[in-house]
Amino acid sequence: MKYLALIPDGSADLPLAELDGRTPLQAARTPNFDRLADGGVVGSAQTIPEGFPAGSDVANLCVLGYDPHLYYTGRAPLEAASLDIALGPGDVAFRCNLVFVEDGVMRDFTAGHIDSDSAAELIACLQDNLGNEEAGFFPGLSYRHIMVSKGTALKAKCIPPHDISGKPIEAHLPSGDGGDWLRELMEASSRLLADHPVNRARIAEGKAPANMIWLWGQGTAPAMPSFRERFGLEGSVISAVDLVKGLGKYAGLEIIEVPGATGWLDTDYVAKAKYTLEVLKTKDFVYVHVEAPDEASHAGDLNAKIEAIERFDSLLLGTLLAGLEGFGEYRILIMPDHATPISIKTHNADPVPFISYDSTRRENSGQAFDEENARSSALRFDRGWELMEWFLKGPEGK
Repeated sequence: MKYLALIPDGSADLPLAELDGRTPLQAARTPNFDRLADGGVVGSAQTIPEGFPAGSDVANLCVLGYDPHLYYTGRAPLEAASLDIALGPGDVAFRCNLVFVEDGVMRDFTAGHIDSDSAAELIACLQDNLGNEEAGFFPGLSYRHIMVSKGTALKAKCIPPHDISGKPIEAHLPSGDGGDWLRELMEASSRLLADHPVNRARIAEGKAPANMIWLWGQGTAPAMPSFRERFGLEGSVISAVDLVKGLGKYAGLEIIEVPGATGWLDTDYVAKAKYTLEVLKTKDFVYVHVEAPDEASHAGDLNAKIEAIERFDSLLLGTLLAGLEGFGEYRILIMPDHATPISIKTHNADPVPFISYDSTRRENSGQAFDEENARSSALRFDRGWELMEWFLKGPEGK
């Protein structure tokens, strides 16, 4: 038996007036989703436990089968692991976004999806000028980077920049214990980056400058059992997102780098499917994560979100279903890690829909894959981290 968990990040949504009361999942053309929903079962899972932030870190931890109450320490340590940044005892990792702030307003939390080479120059400038025994800056990909401190500001209250798109930043700057120090770093970064040659060139080209850092998502290194220890399976992770790859590393899963995987609408869905099929020749389990629907939601781009969902269905899932015929028995779990409603441009804690499909069974549910059918289903996991074990064992618990 082969097992696939397919994650169209943030694809769950709310009914929209511009879609005549439908959600993007309902409006999108998704024949492969609906084929598996009809042949399998549809349900819902609470992947954001009460009291936890509605983030991809908590949600993907849940989907992989780990109780956040036991294993969640923060987002940034996961991303640090993906970048091979070792955290010692007392080290605190922070997510360090390069952002575009203008007139005190968060104009773009991705700094125009800045390219990694340009971003690396800016992070190097910060390390040269602000790096010391208290703070170290490490380059990642695009706008996503890491700052590591020596236990400083672990308890500060930090707001994710994608939660305040288009809003004044003043009321959302770090606060609480250590917040002053974080604000000083962020203000110093704006002075250093404002006239940097990289940003002068970006402005000349009509691109958003990366004129400030935003620090958030802090935490220490988690200690968690491997996926093999939890479930007895060897597996791999395919994703363009650092936090998902870092989570995979802490879970002892192999990280598969796929050329053309970008984390945006232009990601190579077919390549992700082909690499998945290749991995399944030697592994039992593959966790395939696609960021594009979530990014479109944060941008408030409804057409892009629908297109991302449709590409996931046709290019990724369609390619997988054609290739899986040669593997014999398999199970597929399809679910967003969390909802990201277009109307609020950020995540919420609503339960998410899922499909569980087993090639050896035929349920004939007659259902499509969407939020409404999931809500009406009797199959619900209030403890979202219990879904993975149920999926792997199957309805008979085997």
